[in-house]
Amino acid sequence: MEAFIKQQSFYDVLGADDFEEFDVKKSTDWKWTFADYPDKNGLTVFSCFACGGGSTMGYKLAGYDVIGCNEIDRRMNEIYVANHNPKYNFLMDIRQFNRLTDDQLPPELFSLDILDGSPPCTTFSMAGQREETWGKSKKFREGQQEQTLDDLLFVFIETVGKFRPKFAIMENVEGLIRGSAWKYVQRVYTEFKRIGYQVKHWLLKGNQMGIPQKRHRVFFIATRLDLDLRNLNLHFNYEEIPFGQIKSPRGSKKIGGETLTGLINEAKFGERSLEPASYRLSGKYSFFNYYFLYDHAVANTLTTGGNFIRWDTKEQPSKEDIVSISTFPQDFNFLSDSLGTVNYVCGMSVPPLMIKRIAERLTPILLGGYDGKK
Repeated sequence: MEAFIKQQSFYDVLGADDFEEFDVKKSTDWKWTFADYPDKNGLTVFSCFACGGGSTMGYKLAGYDVIGCNEIDRRMNEIYVANHNPKYNFLMDIRQFNRLTDDQLPPELFSLDILDGSPPCTTFSMAGQREETWGKSKKFREGQQEQTLDDLLFVFIETVGKFRPKFAIMENVEGLIRGSAWKYVQRVYTEFKRIGYQVKHWLLKGNQMGIPQKRHRVFFIATRLDLDLRNLNLHFNYEEIPFGQIKSPRGSKKIGGETLTGLINEAKFGERSLEPASYRLSGKYSFFNYYFLYDHAVANTLTTGGNFIRWDTKEQPSKEDIVSISTFPQDFNFLSDSLGTVNYVCGMSVPPLMIKRIAERLTPILLGGYDGKK
């Protein structure tokens, strides 16, 4: 009899129950309101660089109690307070926040489950000046005051060392792990190790997490040595949500200006941006950051400039479009009817569902208990 080797499939080795994480899921929670917050699970979070509260809303959607925030931008902080009513609100530069003495801070900050932070990412964006801004002090839009931004990663790690939460989650743009910016990643690992934390990082993609946006973000998750990251699974496999599934009936208004109108009229269906039209008309590769929204495709990353163009109506997207693309609640109060404000707040903020997905994976680790030993 001819010998043969029977090939085994993954299902034979692991069993069907182990393949749940590989099943394609359908996102049904991208459209929500504040009334959809679940009961609290007893876990606490403090948010740094809180912005409009994208992260805050994600944790709350996962049942966490976000007890406070730190934010440098006064106007952004007003929007945060109006929507999230934090128990503790620190409107100040995080460097100043770190200098507060223990008796100037609530005791709850020293027993956090998660310390969250999204240091401003302007200096690491692939669409920005990157290396030209590293180490330089200038007046950035974030906070509207003279400061450096590229060192805020390490200032946040100082905050982690001060409060020693069980977990720290730090988010930034994909550009942080590209090219010469990698030296910052290496230092992040060094600094977390110095304060007694183990850390790992993941590049997560919004379109794989049930978010109607191709937003790619790097997440560093660090934990004290008495907890373990080995069982943390951040694989997500959600069905993509094209713009046509979430769009409002109409956009907000026609794109103004003779140049832009001419480029839009020149654009061909399927082109990602106005750049090809610009080259055909002028011989210049420009207007690359004006993206089309197609019904059949997932929206590109929402920027603070709000340069989306709806292909179907050749209009700017509506407020409802932007809110849905960002997975903000439908009843979020932007304190303004300005489309520019809506774009800026949503573009600066982490989509709440991205944080919800991560927080839900951390919940069983945090609620599972630990013995305080390494």
